[in-house]
Amino acid sequence: MEQLPTVYLKPGEADRVVAGHPWVYEGGVMRVTRPPGNGDVVQVKDHRQRFLGVGLYNGASRIRVRVLSAERVEIDRAFLMGRVREALALRRRYLPGATSFRVVNSEGDMLSGVIADLYEDVVVLQTSALGMDQRKRQLAAVLQEVLSPRAIVERNDMASRRFEGLEESAGVLSGQEPGPWVARLNGLEFRLPEGGGHKTGLYLDQQGNYEAVARWAKGADVLDCFSFLGGFSLHAARAGARSVLGIDQSAAAVAAATANAAANGLAERARFEPGNVFDWLKAQTMAGPHEKVVPRFDLIVLDPPSFTRSRASVPDALRGYKEIHLRALRLLRPGGVLATFCCSHHVDARLFEDVVQSAAFDVRKVLRRVAMFGQSPDHPVLPAVPETEYLKGFAYEVAR
Repeated sequence: MEQLPTVYLKPGEADRVVAGHPWVYEGGVMRVTRPPGNGDVVQVKDHRQRFLGVGLYNGASRIRVRVLSAERVEIDRAFLMGRVREALALRRRYLPGATSFRVVNSEGDMLSGVIADLYEDVVVLQTSALGMDQRKRQLAAVLQEVLSPRAIVERNDMASRRFEGLEESAGVLSGQEPGPWVARLNGLEFRLPEGGGHKTGLYLDQQGNYEAVARWAKGADVLDCFSFLGGFSLHAARAGARSVLGIDQSAAAVAAATANAAANGLAERARFEPGNVFDWLKAQTMAGPHEKVVPRFDLIVLDPPSFTRSRASVPDALRGYKEIHLRALRLLRPGGVLATFCCSHHVDARLFEDVVQSAAFDVRKVLRRVAMFGQSPDHPVLPAVPETEYLKGFAYEVAR
């Protein structure tokens, strides 16, 4: 290996890297031996010149280096192939029957800045780091060899790329324009709306939780808030729910969920309405001075998008979470179950549960926690990298 530019870290900055966190921030850099080009491979050492690893440099980002290996290795096609094969083996081990799943989950698979999702025979690739974006053709070639999809689609249309000095882009990297594509989750078929849906298409991180929550659906009247393509709704309907109502603000998502219900033979039990969930819940829980809200549901699912992208907006997010829980609990029958989720990294499980309990106190209900949820195994969590753990959820039964 040729002599690489060396990034030396300030005292106290090395421990996090040694523990496995791949990010070297601008403020943690003591000096660089010679100016690397953005996207170049560099080696990282501590202030005592002890080798820590190799990674990709970006002088335009607050994350100056994304460490990819603690060994002196070439960051080439063979390296990328090895990482992808390791990630795929993990999925085969923990999701052996899945045909739609996340193949590579960035830091969780030690490929910082890379997300690759498989939807049956279509791969969707995102490269959110400059160094990986420069190597996306190599990544596409590796994914083509390993998975043999009919198409590899680039979905780099997220605003976060600007923090890496990257423009948004989208298109076909391999194969032909796939047109509408589907995902099969737990035996149910989900057709994605035109344009591919949110992010890479579908929230694959809930794959296991869809079935877990459906255990309370048999014979129940179910409300699915922020229903998107109908993941929780259709699993509940298949599990024997008496009725399922999904609410989502996106008319396209409602149309897609309705079509998915029909495609799976569940249209008689599951229906969907467009609406702002906050406004809808408020309208359903309005009551006059001498009136009471009549609970209508035995199972309510709250699976909103992230209410916060930064620590500064956490207080506003908590007020939003409390509001929807207050309203939902008023609509839940005695003995009913509330399944609720938070996908914000900045709101940890304890804080999220505190919000739920605060809402329960205000509506004078006592909750019994009956389950805890996390992200699907194809979204692996590295404890040394807190950012890899973002999805948390709970199920509560109304005790009284």
